[in-house]
Parts: sequence; structure tokens; C-alpha cells
Amino acid sequence: MRSLFGDRDPQLVLFDLDGTLVDSVPDLAQAVDRMLGALGRPGAGVDQVRDWVGNGAAVLVQRALTGTLDTAAGQPPEFDEAYGLFLGYYGDAIADRSCLYPGVRECLEGLSARGIAMGVATNKPMRFTTPMLEGFGLAQHFRVVLGGDSLPTRKPDPAMLLAAIEHCGASPATTLMVGDSCNDVRAARAAGCPVAAVPYGYNHGEPIEDSAPDLLVQRLDQLL
Repeated sequence: MRSLFGDRDPQLVLFDLDGTLVDSVPDLAQAVDRMLGALGRPGAGVDQVRDWVGNGAAVLVQRALTGTLDTAAGQPPEFDEAYGLFLGYYGDAIADRSCLYPGVRECLEGLSARGIAMGVATNKPMRFTTPMLEGFGLAQHFRVVLGGDSLPTRKPDPAMLLAAIEHCGASPATTLMVGDSCNDVRAARAAGCPVAAVPYGYNHGEPIEDSAPDLLVQRLDQLL
């Protein structure tokens, strides 16, 4: 990590949430399958949902209804009903089956001990982001937390990153974005900050190496 900043620590490290800090697909898949079942449709399953996540709850529901990553056709007629069902089911079980990835807690504690400010920039709605961070005992590490409904746009738009950077009094050149998907890499590039990635998350079935992050780590504690 220090090699990206002239052998110095960054002033700020921003983390994606789903697929970077937390493996949340088991609970997301359960909510999707309950939603589909309520609509009289067959379930999608964990493996399929793993490829669909990363662009926010609304896009996840749209993909579940259409069975494809492509969202160009727009929302199907039953979207509003399906979205309401999904939010209810997921709200009932945000972290029943989810878990932290190895090295996450060690990374956050290590960065905190070095006085590095941290934040979360996720496309997950805030109504789910806050209780997830609190439930895993991570909330105290973050100076700023922005979710998919905090601003008018979501990643890969850079606005979320830029807002977090401004809130913490940092600059893009002194900020590291850490994520698992092409959306994180594209947002960091657009914001003008270096980006590190992990290979274990959710990137629509594509290797994150194809997005050419500045740094690839197998576990987050390798950033220390």
C-alpha cells in the first residue's frame, strides 16, 4: 500500500462493503429467493446471485426478475412489488449467514493504530449498511459511511468517493480506494485516486485483474 504513496501511508482509505469487507451473498440470495418464491418464480441460488450483486439493491432485483446482467431493457412491470418484497426479506436477515472475510478485522485495526482515516463507500442502501457495520463491530473504525442512496449517483460514478474524501479533509492523491469489482476501479479512476482490489469478491463473474487495479491483495491485512 505504501508503495502507491511514495513509501508513505495514505491519509484516507475507503472500502467497499459487499464482497470486500463482508461476504453478504448468502443473505442476499436468501432474500432474492424468498422474493422470487412470493412471486411464484423459481429461486436463483447463491451462485447466480453472486454474479448479480454490486450495483445496488434495485439493480439486483431487476437482474433477478430478468435473469440477466443486462439492465438496458429497464424495469419489468412487477419491479415495484418485487423490490418491496426484497427489502422486507433482506431487512429481516441482513447478517444471519454473512461473515467477514479473513484479514478484515486485522486490517482495520492495523490502519486505525497507524492513525489512518477510514471510510466506507458502498452501493448498498444505508438502511442495510449501518446495521451490518454495527453488527460486525466495525462501525467505530469509519469516519464516513456513504451508501447507495446517500447521493443521487452510485459507483462507478466518482461522486461518492469525492464526497467522502472532502468530508475527511483528504485529497484524491492521498486516498486509497479498496474494492472487489470493476465499479470500484472505475470510480477510483474517475475520482483520481489509487485503487487496490481483492480477488475473492463479486465482479459479475469476471477476474478483477482484468480491470487493472494498482494493487491486488489476497487478504486485506496484506495492505498493512
